[in-house]
Amino acid sequence: MARYSKKSQDKVEKSLHEMKRGELKSGRSGKKVKSRKQAIAIGLSEARKAGAKVPRKAASQGKA
Repeated sequence: MARYSKKSQDKVEKSLHEMKRGELKSGRSGKKVKSRKQAIAIGLSEARKAGAKVPRKAASQGKA
């Protein structure tokens, strides 16, 4: 079974394109996003808010 839904893939793709064009901005500071990892994280976050199927964040699982 697929880990990420098509909707979440589209959101990540959109955020990466925005980053390449220099249009993607960080939430609080409003600075331009330059990191690919950060762009992917923003796309997944938007997908979660939109109700797409996205796995839980790794940091919130509490690994010992």
